[in-house]
Amino acid sequence: MHEMSTNGYAYGLWGMVLFNIVLFGGFIYSFAKPNTKVEWRSFGLFSSFLVALFVEMYGFPLTIYFLTSWLGSKYPVVNPFSHEHGHLWGVFFGSGTGHFSWPHVLSNILIVVGALTISSGWKSVHSAAGKVANEGLYRYVRHPQYTGFILVIIGFLVQWPTIITVAMAPILIARYVRLAKKEEAVMLEQFPVEYAAYIKDKPRFFPRFSDLSTGDSDNSRANQH
Repeated sequence: MHEMSTNGYAYGLWGMVLFNIVLFGGFIYSFAKPNTKVEWRSFGLFSSFLVALFVEMYGFPLTIYFLTSWLGSKYPVVNPFSHEHGHLWGVFFGSGTGHFSWPHVLSNILIVVGALTISSGWKSVHSAAGKVANEGLYRYVRHPQYTGFILVIIGFLVQWPTIITVAMAPILIARYVRLAKKEEAVMLEQFPVEYAAYIKDKPRFFPRFSDLSTGDSDNSRANQH
């Protein structure tokens, strides 16, 4: 196994690959709580995203191999396979690749905010216990947990974009949009009056600035994922 270094070859760390997949996958699972086949398929797709991400982050740098042959001299020629050169936005925009560079900071913010959003959304779902409720982030959006997933995905793409994850991200996000629409259809059957009013008032994933600034709290929010 290669020793991890920011300046030399920092891949082949398969233990790190497994550790991060289990860590992040377990964390997301603990809050997502997939139950239906559709939810399990969506969680499986997200898990595949994590696998593709961490395999290239610590295992085998496929994207960097591709870039060095395609871009030639435009890509860093001094230790191109160092770990820091995996932060491609920092490399290409010249903003640096350290922990305090803007891509790294922005990435961490998006991932943390996304994780907290997933956690908060699940707490609201659990406390509502299948009843009509209006609390937490559901006052502002219909699917805060999926908002959290999207933020985490974008955060990882900002920190460590790869060919595979960039291709997978739109598919995964589209999956969450589809799942959200299916859940809304179910909620309309269960709460035809309350939920119909709620849909008119609340956006699907991202809150309106006016709602955030006024602390809007609609009293007719039906519990959903």
